[in-house]
Amino acid sequence: MLRLSLPRQRFIEAVRQPDDQIDLERAALYMAQEEYPDLDVEDYINALDVMAEELRERLPQTLYPLKVIQTINRYLYDDLQFAGNSLDYYDPRNSYLNQVIDRRVGIPITLALVYLAIARRVDFPMVGVGMPGHFLIRPIADEMEVFVDPFNSGETLFRQDCEALLQQVYQQPVPLRSEFLDAVSHRQFLLRMLGNLKAIHLNRGDMHNALAAIERILILYPEAIGELRDRGILYFQMQRWTEARQDLEQYLDQTPSAQDRSMIQQLLSRIDQGRPS
Repeated sequence: MLRLSLPRQRFIEAVRQPDDQIDLERAALYMAQEEYPDLDVEDYINALDVMAEELRERLPQTLYPLKVIQTINRYLYDDLQFAGNSLDYYDPRNSYLNQVIDRRVGIPITLALVYLAIARRVDFPMVGVGMPGHFLIRPIADEMEVFVDPFNSGETLFRQDCEALLQQVYQQPVPLRSEFLDAVSHRQFLLRMLGNLKAIHLNRGDMHNALAAIERILILYPEAIGELRDRGILYFQMQRWTEARQDLEQYLDQTPSAQDRSMIQQLLSRIDQGRPS
């Protein structure tokens, strides 16, 4: 039986909690620890704690949401110089929380994670908003609907701004559906991070790290049959024939009318014909 690495074991333990009890920062750091084995998780948790304490000293006496957001923005983006990495958006380091904290650059979802982490520590609860193409956050406040763009220096947005942002991302008119602005669960948050990592590593031809991302997605969502297929295809490319056969056969068993059934059957036939190189 394959022995799991300690970071993978810790990730499993972290996500096998009720959703609202999943510690996002720790789960994200355990993901990063597989790529950076010397990473000390407690050092980065402590770094977030220190940021929150420094922020707390700057908070206004009247904690109106917009004033708190302005204070967080000044601290994160002016004082600490966090920024969206628009020059090298697909650098894998942008998707690892330790690297984002060290380098002060990231993509929307990892900058959102830093923002959410320190906001929670100063008792200003916020949630992630999984808008297609661009991740946002918003405060939990019944009396207002305002969104924060962590990639663009914490710019505050209203619903009409989100629609304009959506059209900017896709370079064409896209109707803003109400579910685009729904809060994401902790598992959905981690799924989006892992989906980013999977795509980045696949585009770079890094099959080992792409496989690690898929494996963690399947830990979060064991029923994600498309990920099972993708893992089987990766196993095939890595010449791990037994594992490839197992995943691909299970995929066909569970999706008898899959549109890619013929392609998967061809891969299985090639395995049968002598485990091709």
